Amino acid sequence: MIAIRVVVWMAIVLVHGSVIVLIPYLLVCANIQLFSGDLGIFRWLGFLPIMLGGLIVLWSVWDLTFTGKGTPAPFDPPKEFVVRRLYCFVRNPMYLGDLLVLVGESLLFESAILLIYAVLMLCVFHLFVVLHEEPTLKRKFGEPYERYREAVPRWIPAWRPYQQPLVCHDRVAPKDFK
Repeated sequence: MIAIRVVVWMAIVLVHGSVIVLIPYLLVCANIQLFSGDLGIFRWLGFLPIMLGGLIVLWSVWDLTFTGKGTPAPFDPPKEFVVRRLYCFVRNPMYLGDLLVLVGESLLFESAILLIYAVLMLCVFHLFVVLHEEPTLKRKFGEPYERYREAVPRWIPAWRPYQQPLVCHDRVAPKDFK
């Protein structure tokens, strides 16, 4: 069992590493200039979304792993419905973290191609969520997930945490929660 988890975690690191590190690195190295622009000292502001996005990804993975008793990988998903911390404000914090990293990289490297890549990844994430994740979660968790889906935004975080009828403070909603 531990060997399987190690392989799953290697796959997760490989996928996220490719999306937010390897592919952006290759795009920057390709030196594709769509238009020229110099942000000057403001380019260093790109570190803020990079750091925030990285923390969001790590926090989301932590919750899916330890609260959900699984992994973020589609082939080893969480066994419990996770409705806590960041998941009380937005349904897809891990993908938002990835996008923040990409936007930060586009600022830091003054790269329009990275910004276009971030928009492309938003489209990929959206299609994956709508066509795979949401139907899977609805089948697996039923009515509690439906209530959550109706109350918590998919992409733009809510100002207030989702608390009704599920409690978000360090609790997990069981499958048969009414």
